[in-house]
Amino acid sequence: MNDIPILFEDGEALVIDKPGGLPIERPRAGGRSLEDHLEALKLGFQRPPVPVHRIDTDTSGCLLLARNPKALRRFSAAFEARQVEKRYLGVLAGDPPGDEGTIDLALTKISSAEAGWRMIAAKKGKPSITHWRVLQRLNGLTLIEFRPETGRTHQIRVHAAHALGHALLGDPVYGDDRGASRTMLHAAGLTVPREGKAPIAAMAPMPADFIALGFSDG
Repeated sequence: MNDIPILFEDGEALVIDKPGGLPIERPRAGGRSLEDHLEALKLGFQRPPVPVHRIDTDTSGCLLLARNPKALRRFSAAFEARQVEKRYLGVLAGDPPGDEGTIDLALTKISSAEAGWRMIAAKKGKPSITHWRVLQRLNGLTLIEFRPETGRTHQIRVHAAHALGHALLGDPVYGDDRGASRTMLHAAGLTVPREGKAPIAAMAPMPADFIALGFSDG
């Protein structure tokens, strides 16, 4: 039995509300992952669905799954062409300067044997653009809506820390993980255009740990 909420379903796509803390791929050390749920997410289809894109293990919310190889290719091309509209909610561990703006900060990956890998701002990195606006300020925290144009690894997390002056609450890599059990980032909305038919459109409700901080989406 599937216990992951389904936000959108038709013959070629599913959008699920991925729980925060559930990795998409099986960790090297073992443990649970989305792979454990794919059989149940067949929902009568012959093939298990396949994730089209990636969101971090800690990130909750909208995740698109393709139900056949042709759909996977089309959806992947839409992401690559920046045709997909993505809306995220994040809790900033502080108060950013201003109420809205656009972050244009190129990113690249670095790694070391001691610290592992991370993304950093770099002029020669890959172009990365994120639009943001403040939704609520509460008790020294800020709820922000992020609309990324590009889809770089850790893009919102690095842009928040570097351009807004504060990391996301609970981020152990770009800030610190005190005060939250996970990095507080939620994929709240996803719209994928499709030629000849209505777009895939899904919204994931605000998760309980955001609400517990006093925030609301609306």
